[in-house]
Amino acid sequence: MLLTACALPSAFALADNAAPAKRIVALSPHSVEMLYAIGAGESIVATTDHADFPEAALQIPRIGGYYGIQIERVLELEPDLVVVWSGGNKAEDIARIKELGFRVFDSNPSTLELVADELVSLGELTGHQAQATKVADDYRQQLSQLRSDNSVKPGVSVFYQLWSTPLMTVAKNSWIQQIIGVCHGDNVFVDAANDYPQVSLETVVLKQPEVILQSQDEGNIIGVDWSLWTEIPAVKNEHIYQLNADLLHRAAPRALLGVEALCEALDKVR
Repeated sequence: MLLTACALPSAFALADNAAPAKRIVALSPHSVEMLYAIGAGESIVATTDHADFPEAALQIPRIGGYYGIQIERVLELEPDLVVVWSGGNKAEDIARIKELGFRVFDSNPSTLELVADELVSLGELTGHQAQATKVADDYRQQLSQLRSDNSVKPGVSVFYQLWSTPLMTVAKNSWIQQIIGVCHGDNVFVDAANDYPQVSLETVVLKQPEVILQSQDEGNIIGVDWSLWTEIPAVKNEHIYQLNADLLHRAAPRALLGVEALCEALDKVR
């Protein structure tokens, strides 16, 4: 779950006249995907749990996860760039890495558009400006086309099942809500008090969503037996779909594949 300690401007790499980074510690799955996308993947010397794309990323040594980063391993590896994630790394770990004097870039894109900006920034930091610019431009063009293609379609009321026990969903400022918006879906909990609210089955029934979307995690799917709630249009009309969580929850170029998958699910309802 998606979703800055000290974000550096894209001009940072040029302004400090530092040499392109050749030994990178990338502390999030999405930054690993970005670095590979711009041709800098082979420079990654360590990453965190769940960094599994592309396949080559599976061979990168792991030095932590949501529970914390092994700072002593960072020291041993002597990276010339540490790509942290203020949305997923512990604040105290990020602070310690900065205190130790490492060159730090905070990759924490909060919008779909910012993915392209960060690709460019990473390109500048790693000396892969040309490929990063091309990937970013292609990404922006595809995102713009998806927005345009779906803006004229009829709205569809959506319940996004983020998790089953407890039952959780997404609201207006969440990453997933942005994707639902591109697809011209109407999130039935868009105005909830927080971005990832816990809700009751009874409230979902009252909201009468036309489609229920779930991640493909088995625990999420089996956690709720929706067949017991046939008064929900999505259940009655068998519009319950499972989607790839990695594509939907990671702020990386593949997020566009997640957008396409979610839009296709809504098209089935239309």
